[in-house]
Amino acid sequence: MTETPLRGIDFSSWQSLLATLMGLALFVFISIGIRLLIMFTIQQRRERMNRQINERLRTLIAAYKTLGGSFTGDLAVDPAHLRDLRQRGPSAGENEPPDDVGASVEIETGSDRKRRIRDAVEAALSDIILLGTEDHVRLAERAVRELIAGRPVHTAELVVSLRNFIREALDLGPIPSDLTIPMQGPARPSNGGGRGKGEGGRERSRGGGGAGGMGTGMGMGGGGLGMDGDDPLSDHHR
Repeated sequence: MTETPLRGIDFSSWQSLLATLMGLALFVFISIGIRLLIMFTIQQRRERMNRQINERLRTLIAAYKTLGGSFTGDLAVDPAHLRDLRQRGPSAGENEPPDDVGASVEIETGSDRKRRIRDAVEAALSDIILLGTEDHVRLAERAVRELIAGRPVHTAELVVSLRNFIREALDLGPIPSDLTIPMQGPARPSNGGGRGKGEGGRERSRGGGGAGGMGTGMGMGGGGLGMDGDDPLSDHHR
């Protein structure tokens, strides 16, 4: 007697056939649902990992640009704070009002740019310690200790390590062996915007003071115009 592939299906009655078909459909539906659930879970995990990798690369690329954005000039990070610069040059403000001492020291020593470079480098080192590889973390930790100790820091070695890691993560070829990349240092922030803002602020302050004086004069000569309260624009500038 030969066996048929449909031996498990009962054709004796339509009720049995219907129950068998419903059981098969339920089995197929459950199987497809489990497979879709597994695929969806794997896809979500993969997307989450891709987002984490992209965010990590984006942060490390930004740190690389901060730590290695310059090829010329002073490539060391000056760890000095404003109080240190005042101690270095206490005679800078002997003949000036107390409020202008800090400004004069900053103008003469260029401390504003150095402080902004130092702050940007510290933030980049913090990101590297958080998201970098073991080699990156070791180099960043050494740089942080140099900053704490008050010694100038060179970031070229860390920049090279970041560059190699980023190129490998992006499936880029290595730097050609016949090329020698010059030493890189921290990117220098532009002083144009800050200087313009500072000069604009001083001009507005002077303009506000002149307007206040005119308002006071008009109030005294014109029967109380502006005497009841200060100019709101002047209050805003103050």
